[in-house]
Amino acid sequence: KIIHRTIAGVTHDIGALSFNTAIAKLMEFTNFFTKSDKHPRQAMETLLLLLAPFAPHLAEELWEKLGHAKTLAYEPWPVADEKYLRDDTVEIPVQVNGKLRARVMVPADSTADSQQAVASADSRIAELLAGKSLVKVVSVPGKLVNFVIKP
Repeated sequence: KIIHRTIAGVTHDIGALSFNTAIAKLMEFTNFFTKSDKHPRQAMETLLLLLAPFAPHLAEELWEKLGHAKTLAYEPWPVADEKYLRDDTVEIPVQVNGKLRARVMVPADSTADSQQAVASADSRIAELLAGKSLVKVVSVPGKLVNFVIKP
């Protein structure tokens, strides 16, 4: 996921002339793999292809160190796979009378009703709702759940 999200982010940022944020995404990518025990060759090659517009000489040197005989200047720009850009679950805030009381994980494609069910099943929220009169529930899919109660 990190490879494809970085490809998509850097591609978008270069197109928008947001070079600082593109470099920041490359730094996040580097930090992720610095902490990891494994450094897949595909990931390192992708990093060099994305780095080339900003540091062409360095990228060429490292490309050669990876064993490539030809220049990276003629390599195709990496393309992000859309299936890796979507999250399976999202964390949403749960509010009671507009105040944040909990955060719950729900499927990314959940409906307002299923979100509300997961939120009300949370132990802290269930405790706050117990014995109270529920006036209204505002549930925005993928964004938040807010329980409006009367004491």
